Amino acid sequence: MKSVVPAIKALMAKELVEQHGLKQDQVAEILGISQSAVSKYSRKIRGYVIRVDNIQEINPLISGMIVLLMNGADQRTEFMQLFCQTCEAIRKASLMCIFCEKSDPKIKIQECKFCTNHVSHRE
Repeated sequence: MKSVVPAIKALMAKELVEQHGLKQDQVAEILGISQSAVSKYSRKIRGYVIRVDNIQEINPLISGMIVLLMNGADQRTEFMQLFCQTCEAIRKASLMCIFCEKSDPKIKIQECKFCTNHVSHRE
């Protein structure tokens, strides 16, 4: 979570600034974080331990979460569904394997299929 959540927030901050033309303080308010955190995401100081921006299926999920946040309506269930789908896409891309291997040297990432076998398959 220490790598995934900041990576998702960084993508959301980037989209809000670049595609929606919002200022950092506006982005901070929407995301519920500080303006300095948005600045760090923008300067790639935070949120880039893993690179998730090249996973194609994440982009529409990020955009969907942003729409929900910008609408301001209480759509927590829908937001969490999109967030979980984003995490699943990250796991399917095997981006967490290096962290698992570091946490337990007995894990052989070439043989491990834990994340890809435990991703729920929702429609």
